Parts: sequence; C-alpha cells; structure tokens
Amino acid sequence: MADQNLASLSLLILLPLSLLLILLYFIVRPRSVTIPIKNRHIFITGGSSGIGLALAHRFASEGARVSILARDLRKLQDAKDAIQRNTGIEVSIFSADVRDFDAVKKAVEDAGPIDVLVCNQGVFVPQEIESQSLDEIKFMIDVNVIGTFHLIKAALPLMKKDRKSRGPASIAIMSSQAGQVGIYGYTAYSASKFALRGLAEALQHEVIGDNIHVSLIFPPDTDTPGLEEENKRRPELTNIIAGSSGMMKPDEVAKKSIDGIKKGTFIVPCNFEGFLLSIATAGLSPQRSYLMAYVEVVAAGVVRLIGLIFQWNWYGCIEKWHSKKK
Repeated sequence: MADQNLASLSLLILLPLSLLLILLYFIVRPRSVTIPIKNRHIFITGGSSGIGLALAHRFASEGARVSILARDLRKLQDAKDAIQRNTGIEVSIFSADVRDFDAVKKAVEDAGPIDVLVCNQGVFVPQEIESQSLDEIKFMIDVNVIGTFHLIKAALPLMKKDRKSRGPASIAIMSSQAGQVGIYGYTAYSASKFALRGLAEALQHEVIGDNIHVSLIFPPDTDTPGLEEENKRRPELTNIIAGSSGMMKPDEVAKKSIDGIKKGTFIVPCNFEGFLLSIATAGLSPQRSYLMAYVEVVAAGVVRLIGLIFQWNWYGCIEKWHSKKK
C-alpha cells in the first residue's frame, strides 16, 4: 500500500513537470542558433585592456579577424602587438571616444562589415548620489549607455547588408551584475547598466529578422586595471554589502562571454552567483534554451526566497552602519 501511495505521489509530481518541459520545448523563442567565430570579423570596444583585451585574445586564437577600439592609441598598439605575437592573427586598431558618434561611425566604416559587435566599453565611479557630481553621473551614462547606442547605430547598416549570405551575426553588450541588482553606492552606475537591458531586449525584437542575435553579459567584479582605482572610491558601506561577491579574472569572463555569444544566449552569467541572478531577474527576457527556461520556471520561487534573504542581510548591514555612525 505504501509503495502504491509513493508511486502515485511520484506520478503527481513528475507528470506536471514533464508536461511543463514539453510545453516549453514548443513555446520557447527565439530558437537556438550557432554564431560562427572562425574567419569572421569581430569588433570590440574597450579592447586595449581588461575584459576587452582578453576577448580579443580569445577571438583571435579561434581564427577570427579582430578589430579593437579604445581611446588611448599607445595602449591600442601594445594590445595589437601582444595579440599578434600570441596568435599570429592580424589586428586592426581604432582610436575613438564612444561618446563621439562621428568618430565611432568612421571607425566602424573603416573597419568594414562586422559579424560580431562587442560593446564592452564602460566606466565605473562608485559613490552615493548625494555626494557624486552631476558631471560624473553624466560621464557614466554617456559612455555606458549613449556610447552603446552610438556603436549599434553605426554598425547596424553594414551588419545587416548581405546578412543572409554571411550567416548569423551577434551584438554582445557588456553589462554588470550591478545591472541586475542595485547596490549601495552604485546609484549612477547601476542606472547605466540597467538601461542596457532595456536596450538589449527591445533591440533583439528589431534585429532578429535580420539574423542578428543579442547577448547581454553580466560579469561580477573583474580584476582589471581600473578596478583598483575604482575601489579606492568605494563607500565603506558598499564594501560591506558587496564584499562577499566573488572576483573573476578577465580571461574567465572572456571565456564565459564567448561561449554565450556562440550560442546566441541572451542573458550570459559569468559565475554561480550570476546564474542565480539570471533566474531571479529573468522577467520577459528572451530565452533560447527550453531546458534553461524550465529551470527558470521551476526555481523562480526558491531563488526569490534566497533574494529576500540577501535583502534582509543587506538592509541589516545598512541599519547597523547608520547606528554606528550616529
């Protein structure tokens, strides 16, 4: 009798889960895709250091033709020499400020038709909004958001041209885990990175008919040249709240990013914490994998509970910190 009850209970649990999996197989859109890398043109901004340079190395090692854009011509030349020395692949370099649309447009046109555009540029100046200057806030918005619009606007006409004969293309946008959850001291930065999600979701609707696929990448703190300087300005409370988050190496982020780009994955997390955040913030974002969609649906409640526990801890830290100051 007990065995029969157990079997009935198992059936009651497994049947709806199986039906859910079958349903998701049929309704998940857009469908899976593979973005080739070898012998294709990859254009990377912020490509002279950090994650951008690691991406350029990895793409070149996979046989891609790589172009990198940044502001500092000397750093660009050093990056070019290092990539060519390590991979034997010719690299094109372009010096431009992403805030200058005309300069970006000229660089993109000089580089030629792009198959994979990686909008990797970004600036991060942590501070409470009350203390932060409007110039710094505008600087972050201009580089992180407007700069991304400039790149996409400049690149799309040539990306779309003859796309049917050239195969699927990708636009990859580098956000941040601070673009998934707001953290004390990241008010302006999080605003700029959250904005990229709205851009990416709407953009995917607009370009899917041209066989262009959008990836939104969410790295955690990454050991880049700028991070040490940024951390000097982090408010004390930011370090308390965000201090438990893991740090990744640029090459680790680059590998996760390229794996996601190749599959046309929309949300690309870079570590386990990012994976949980991607479930917690899935919302109405595109999902190509019916298996991942299954995980999102089934785990949503549990991950929300975990999120509430984190919020309880964070607000507890804020309360203690203010009490200590008083």
